[in-house]
Amino acid sequence: MRKLAAGNWKMNGTAGSVVELQALIAAHPMPGCEMLICPPATLVQQMASVARGSALRIGGQDCHPKPSGAHTGDVSAPMLRDAGASHVIVGHSERRADHGETDALVRAKAEAALAAGLVAVVCIGETEGERDAGRTLAVVGSQLDGSLPAGATAANLVVAYEPVWAIGTGRTPTLAEIAEVHEFLRNRLQALIGAEARGVRLLYGGSVKPSNAAEIFAVPQVDGALVGGASLKAADFGAIVAALSA
Repeated sequence: MRKLAAGNWKMNGTAGSVVELQALIAAHPMPGCEMLICPPATLVQQMASVARGSALRIGGQDCHPKPSGAHTGDVSAPMLRDAGASHVIVGHSERRADHGETDALVRAKAEAALAAGLVAVVCIGETEGERDAGRTLAVVGSQLDGSLPAGATAANLVVAYEPVWAIGTGRTPTLAEIAEVHEFLRNRLQALIGAEARGVRLLYGGSVKPSNAAEIFAVPQVDGALVGGASLKAADFGAIVAALSA
């Protein structure tokens, strides 16, 4: 399978940030992996236009489970698709924590993404307390079971493992801990969707940066990364793309 370097800009970026996108495209016209940037919804259409014809794909950071309706402030999967997005992140830990999103809601959003022709990037991950209590595999297994959309295939699903305690903290699990979770998720996926599981890309996310990317990408069953802060600058994200392409 082709590896994936995905960047989640979160609530960062304005129109002037397009220069970072242009620099990334110029520096990596034919990367050895897939590249995806998920900017704020206000920039999806503009960035999709800039990226058109390049190796870079643009995605959304969230979507509503309904295609339309009286949902002030929300963005639907068909709207993202219409704006030029190819992917959408669902179930990020910040959405689960800050907005109380449940596995059932994440699953509904992922199914809405698939129905709109988008690739769903489903996020799962344990908190520090859950890790310390030895519940990591139980937690991520339950989240995967509850969040996986019906009709998931290798072509329309990406799973991102992001230990909550490692996001934006500078801390990362050991390579052995990452390997344990990714192997567990691969086996769990196989039990859920059969042979398709072999082609589903499993991303690691949580303080991925140029200095640690290569060693993380060498871990078995790690098929790429979901990158936060380091995706905001073309130089930093480009170094991660290069490490994944090596």
